Amino acid sequence: MNVVQLYPLKLQPALHVKVWGGRRLSALLNKDLPTDEPYGESWELHDSAIVSNGALAGQSLGDILRDYGAALIGYAVDSSQGFPLLAKFIDAELWLSIQVHPDDEQARRLEREPRGKTEAWLILHAEPGAKLVIGVEPGTSRTELEASISSGRVENLLHFTSVEAGDVLYIPANTVHALGPGLLIYEIQQSSDTTYRLYDWGRLGLDGAPRPLHIEKGLQVANLESLPAIQRPENALIIDGEYFRAWRHQLRGERICIATEDRFQALTCIEGAVHVGSESHEIITLAKGETGLIPACIPELMLEGSGIVLRSCENGPSGD
Repeated sequence: MNVVQLYPLKLQPALHVKVWGGRRLSALLNKDLPTDEPYGESWELHDSAIVSNGALAGQSLGDILRDYGAALIGYAVDSSQGFPLLAKFIDAELWLSIQVHPDDEQARRLEREPRGKTEAWLILHAEPGAKLVIGVEPGTSRTELEASISSGRVENLLHFTSVEAGDVLYIPANTVHALGPGLLIYEIQQSSDTTYRLYDWGRLGLDGAPRPLHIEKGLQVANLESLPAIQRPENALIIDGEYFRAWRHQLRGERICIATEDRFQALTCIEGAVHVGSESHEIITLAKGETGLIPACIPELMLEGSGIVLRSCENGPSGD
């Protein structure tokens, strides 16, 4: 029997060194980078995220999910498959690999994993001229793509596009994509780390060896027919996808209340500071770069302060 009533949870970030990373996680998001290495990712919401406040401090979301199930994530999600979403900040000092992710069916068939990986990006910072890859030129055949990878000329078939802060890109599974230098983004995605690298610019990893490629599987799952569109949403709802929804709330000293509808609510502050909680639960404060989680069993979410907070939850039918 669970003796602790669930409450607003504040989460510790997990920092990841990447060969393509930089220092913007510190400079722009106030992350404490413990070494001089290139940090590329700060995982904010995930199964292994550690709670830092209250009676459950020191436990991971995965541990809490096993103990509390639907009270944490709602009845519309299968708690046996782990936390359904993963959110992270990504700092691209160099090009990330050209990569692609499987969809749910392909992930089960090729990897025996429960989920594929559909994701979405919010561009938080873009250096002048920053670009990303959002697919291959429509009409490219798999034979042409494979030949271009083998010959090191894959750039000729990629679709590059410039982006600015505020742009949003919804990236369905099977989309060939890559972040370019000078970008800091917030990513919300299905909770999967299955990535097929098609091309890595001929570089070496941090261990001095080439990073592995997954060309056969990548070519098998790649969408060669269409490109996702870059959006600049004007309303609070910025992503309304098959697996998740996301909102951008700008607060100027006011208080807003939001019904959770039996869904967990993940919250990340990207500007200023925001107080998060409910009338009957403790209040947590999220400063710039910090993330919290409102369990599904809390019926109403309160936001108050001066800043910008990103809110996300799973999409799908509500539970009982």
